[in-house]
Amino acid sequence: MPKKVTWNAAAIQETIHEAKAYGFSIQETAPFDWTTFKHKRDAYVKRLNGIYEKNLKNDKVEYLNGTASFVSKDVVKIVGQDGQEQQVRAKKILVAVGGRPSKIGVEGEELGINSDGFFDLEKQPKKVAVVGAGYIAVEMAGMFHHLGTETHLFIRHDKFLRTFDPMIQDKIMDEYKRQGLHIHTNSSQSKLEDLGNGMKKLHYKDDQGESTMDVDCVLWAIGRTPEIEKLKIENAGIEVDDKNHIKVDKYQNTNVDGIYALGDVCNAGMELTPVAIAAGRRLGDRLFGGKKDAHLDYTNVPSVVFSHPTVGSIGLTEPEAREKFGDTVKIYTSSFTAMYYAMMEPEDKGPTAYKLICEGPNERVVGLHILGQGSDEILQGFGVAIKMGATKADFDSCVAIHPTSAEELVTMK
Repeated sequence: MPKKVTWNAAAIQETIHEAKAYGFSIQETAPFDWTTFKHKRDAYVKRLNGIYEKNLKNDKVEYLNGTASFVSKDVVKIVGQDGQEQQVRAKKILVAVGGRPSKIGVEGEELGINSDGFFDLEKQPKKVAVVGAGYIAVEMAGMFHHLGTETHLFIRHDKFLRTFDPMIQDKIMDEYKRQGLHIHTNSSQSKLEDLGNGMKKLHYKDDQGESTMDVDCVLWAIGRTPEIEKLKIENAGIEVDDKNHIKVDKYQNTNVDGIYALGDVCNAGMELTPVAIAAGRRLGDRLFGGKKDAHLDYTNVPSVVFSHPTVGSIGLTEPEAREKFGDTVKIYTSSFTAMYYAMMEPEDKGPTAYKLICEGPNERVVGLHILGQGSDEILQGFGVAIKMGATKADFDSCVAIHPTSAEELVTMK
């Protein structure tokens, strides 16, 4: 939620810049007020947390605020913020603690921040180095840049968002470069040192060789790790995989009867907030709602990257589809300039690119990958169709809404 609010602010800044092409003359009397925005965002999150806590109370859920750890497979100890301890015995225990940002293991690492620290920044950095190539790195680099920070993005390989379709990787990489982000490919970091006065020196290596860079802020965004250290899961005999994720089956059962796990802490994959919520609802239906076979289907889960522009993806990438279905795969693509940019100069026009991946004689849609304005909102409806087994003919039979970008998805040749 706080990330999307920040993305909204960055999108508004983009719109202010683009308004000139539509005949508006907008003069900013002051730069973006990061500090005021940060405090309003904090208040919004606090209000949300209060609403959730109130809902628990209204539903007569006993809410214990503290740090939990297993005593045995059916007993959990909770240590409150005041140091008081209590134990709870239960027939069913759900572990849904999520994860925390991973550490990179570089000398001076503690001088940087992680994605949690991003939301704690009281002042806007003038120059920032973002290290990482996934959702968080790409999103936060985009937000920093569009809000006015000189942004350097360091990635380990030659592309970012490496789990996404190659078309998405190529297009968003090119667009970030066009927008003016500084991308350091095939990079590694060896040291971060404090220069005083809030400045740091990052020692790194990239395609250009070894170098250093002075920045106000380094953001480590190299992935997340299950938050299980304090849980003492060994006291309950819970098994984990080689990445410390709790092992579960398709019903979210662990190896211990009566103990369940879901979300980023387990090995089910798809470490996304709505995936955890959906898995939790189905687990509740199975355990307490009489739906004995209720479980989350982890195939065809839509996901969005709040980059600039947004990216939407569901199903298989083209390489995955070709590996699974071979020569029966057929690809439809469309790359164009959205009508929104019609009034703008060529150098200010952003890209839109869509890919539809089909397989078999009926051309069942097994993958959809979209990049461009509104992709986050467009994907939801098409996600429903693909989840229902839609074919290319089903897409074609829907009348296009004109003029929109989304119409390209039902008129693709």
